[in-house]
Amino acid sequence: MLLHRVTNRGIRLGTVFDRASARHPASPVYLDHDLDIAPELGRRLTLTEIADLVADHASRLWAAGVRPGERVVIHKADGFDISLLAYSVARIGAVPVLLSPKLDGATVARLLARLGRPVLLTDAAKLERDLPAEVFELAERVLVATGRFPGTTPLAALAGVQRVAPVTAPQDRAALITHTSGTTGLPKLAVQTGHTIQARCRPQSVLLAPVGRREPIAVHVSFVHSRMISGAALFALRGHPLIVLREDDPEQVAELFSRVPPGVIESHPNTLLRWEVLADHPAKPLARVRCFSNTFDAIHPRTVHTLLGASERKLPFFAQTYGQSETGAIAARTYTRHRSGGADGRCVGRTFPGMTEVRVASRDGRRPSRESPGHIEVRSGGQIIGYHGEDQRFDRNFSPDGWWRMGDLGYRTRWGCLHLLDREVDEIPGISTLDLEDKLFTRLPELLEVIIVPGPDGPPVPVVCTRDDRPLDRGRWDEAVTGLPLLAAPVQRRLDELPHTATTKVKRLELARELAPHPIGPDRP
Repeated sequence: MLLHRVTNRGIRLGTVFDRASARHPASPVYLDHDLDIAPELGRRLTLTEIADLVADHASRLWAAGVRPGERVVIHKADGFDISLLAYSVARIGAVPVLLSPKLDGATVARLLARLGRPVLLTDAAKLERDLPAEVFELAERVLVATGRFPGTTPLAALAGVQRVAPVTAPQDRAALITHTSGTTGLPKLAVQTGHTIQARCRPQSVLLAPVGRREPIAVHVSFVHSRMISGAALFALRGHPLIVLREDDPEQVAELFSRVPPGVIESHPNTLLRWEVLADHPAKPLARVRCFSNTFDAIHPRTVHTLLGASERKLPFFAQTYGQSETGAIAARTYTRHRSGGADGRCVGRTFPGMTEVRVASRDGRRPSRESPGHIEVRSGGQIIGYHGEDQRFDRNFSPDGWWRMGDLGYRTRWGCLHLLDREVDEIPGISTLDLEDKLFTRLPELLEVIIVPGPDGPPVPVVCTRDDRPLDRGRWDEAVTGLPLLAAPVQRRLDELPHTATTKVKRLELARELAPHPIGPDRP
């Protein structure tokens, strides 16, 4: 199998910025927020300054007693310093465990228990407002990145400690633990090694091949997402100027992109959907974009078409990738301005030769097709090595001959393209909810979100959010659903009312449960 023949020495997370700064010392990193652990550095840094910041905090962690092999949970206020602290933890041979700032305190406590007394690196505000007192019993020790709290060691008190040399850990051992999206319950803890992280960088290098290394790359990805860790490493080592965003408010984004025009933008699909309004912004913040890229979820064709139309570059393209936290990118397809308007949004492309493989297993003995989708199964050098504390759950996802089951339903065309129709847990017999949502997005530009969930006692229920929360025009809605499978009357909600994961995906099962006790019909707003 070709993907196992690719040489892989591992990524060595702890020294990524040392190597990047040695190659590109003055390469800039622009932020839309101050770093909690170093606000004095401002919002324009160099790779040299970031390398020094990582080394400094690695030495502080060592002085606080963190040692190689220990698991260090990072759960603090949102910001790029979450990722930088992960590199600091890795620099001294410990294993960073990244938990989203959006997780509630009870969930964090349950994950700490699963980890078996790790070190907890948080901040005083989280301890005061969000985390239960039991975290002090569940953690070996508690460190705070900012502020002071009784019973903790503040990293600020360790400023100026003697620098320690980086620890070189074996690249086949755990190097990073991130959690899955949690759309179906308590998040799982996905374990990666230096080898798997390195393997995840390769598909992205393929997608970036047409992009010059002087092109600034703007990234708006959850700071606890595995993609943020591997992506920041890859972009820095290539020498791209980086634009790292915490906020996704279109006006704030437009202001920053007008000052520092990106050549590449990577973000979650729902964020790119929100940024469609930038296409008509008078400042033309997307005019210099050569490449748009989304993380591992399928994106709606309307968004692709709108964003490509906003670029004034000669040959802009959109790189759509498909994968998940457990596998990294598995397949991809590219769109151009001339191949985006009528594109099939369910096609997520082809695999990366020599790096990833995919097959679709039948569920009913028939060849998988649009009418009879099968289980999507993959193999990749970037696959995680397990779920921490849940070996049996991890093993259940493998087929008897070693293929990883994605939990998605789809089929492959005669030309080898992979088509994704639904998540297995979200399937509604007889329809593809994702395909219906694509059609509704295309027909109703005013939609900011549409999610189709099972109805409690009847047809599927579309939950819709509109731009600026304007009332849905029912006449336009009725016209848009003409010719589509029968749907219940739409339920309108504000976007912030929907349950979201750390990567902005809507928790469909939770949303369906929220709707179940309530009457659904034309009398609902």
